[in-house]
Amino acid sequence: MNKALRRILTILPIAAAVILVAYLVTHRPGPAKKQVEESIRTLRVITVPAVDLIPRAIGYGVAGPGLIWEAVAEVKGTVNFVDPRLKSGQLIEAGTVLVQIDPSEYRLSVARLEAQIEETKAKRAELVEDEKNIGNLIAIESRSLELAQKTLERKVEALARNAISQDEVDREERNFLQQKQQVQQLSNSLALIPAKKKALESSLAMLRSDLEQAENDLAKTKIAAPYDCRLGEVSLDVGQFLPAGQLLFQAHGIEVAEIESRFRIEELRHLLGEEKRKRFLPGMSTGIFAQLFGDIRVFVSLQSGDWSAHWQGRVDRLRESVDSGTREMRVVAAVDDPYEKAIPGLRPPLTAGMFCRVELQAPIRAGSVVIPRSAIHNGSVFVLDRQNLLQARKVVADFVQSEFVVIKSGLLAGETIIVSDPSPAIIGMKVAPVADEELEERLIAVSQGERAE
Repeated sequence: MNKALRRILTILPIAAAVILVAYLVTHRPGPAKKQVEESIRTLRVITVPAVDLIPRAIGYGVAGPGLIWEAVAEVKGTVNFVDPRLKSGQLIEAGTVLVQIDPSEYRLSVARLEAQIEETKAKRAELVEDEKNIGNLIAIESRSLELAQKTLERKVEALARNAISQDEVDREERNFLQQKQQVQQLSNSLALIPAKKKALESSLAMLRSDLEQAENDLAKTKIAAPYDCRLGEVSLDVGQFLPAGQLLFQAHGIEVAEIESRFRIEELRHLLGEEKRKRFLPGMSTGIFAQLFGDIRVFVSLQSGDWSAHWQGRVDRLRESVDSGTREMRVVAAVDDPYEKAIPGLRPPLTAGMFCRVELQAPIRAGSVVIPRSAIHNGSVFVLDRQNLLQARKVVADFVQSEFVVIKSGLLAGETIIVSDPSPAIIGMKVAPVADEELEERLIAVSQGERAE
């Protein structure tokens, strides 16, 4: 075999191998393509309800009496009677005499002044008679004076004719002057009578004033309950001497119970409609407060373990200042006839010291749009469109209450909103909605006034 043939035989296998490798490389199949599917998130949703909203504000406070009577000894003396029921906690009817101070000294004062008044009246009557008598005497003596004057004149004429002596004229003149002096004295006495009358009237008025004071002091020896009440701490015994002004005991009126509870300013504002909110100011007078909150209902409740009691009350007044630390306003609610409304075994009387829950309820606002507080994220809510795609919606809240927010604008009733955490929220992503019926029912119940447990 020549050299050229051997070279050909050597190159052929190599060329065949190169051609085979090139074929395999160019005809090798590419990587399998994986089908990309759209991601779907499963989220809880509710249908936004339109409810008959009852705006509420809840506060807490300690019940106290609407009236507190402090029994004080207004006169001094020794206690000679104490009602057996004068004990702490006893219920006392209005008008019940509880304590009697010895009235002997005050009765003597009354009797003495009554006698002085009668004596002064007698003097006044005597003076009236004296006035009449002096008047009559003046008339008589004036007539005698006239006669004496005429007699004197006749004797003066007779003296001029030398019919009588000068001594006889002098005697007649002396008689005339004496008669004139007597008339003058009677006139002076009559002129003094009006002043004497005025002095007696002044004395009589003063004595009557003293008698009234003495009678008042006598009446004050009896200490009686001014209204139906419940006694506080009592420490008093028969024989005890009481100085005037000493505090004896306290009693709480049972006609009205009061609870002073605190509310944030915004809580009270959201109870009012938009027009009334403009007039709501922290420093407003009690009169304006009564006008704004006149239609607010009040419910007072007491909770102790698994037992509870409830009373319906009313807004009575607003306290004079805002708490400087908490910026809260203090509202006083009143419950009328708390003892008469007691039901044995079911509802006790609302007595002082009970820690109560006070709920203020505004009139119903029909068609209000409410959503859970947790559904709002930085002023927006996530809603689903008709294709169940996630969208973000800006909303404006009217106010926040309890577990929900009342929406003013940006969301309509009937729309579907996300109530679970959508993070990471991708606008336009597909959502598999799961209706949270329990949350929706709870939202409706709470917004319509049922208390969340």
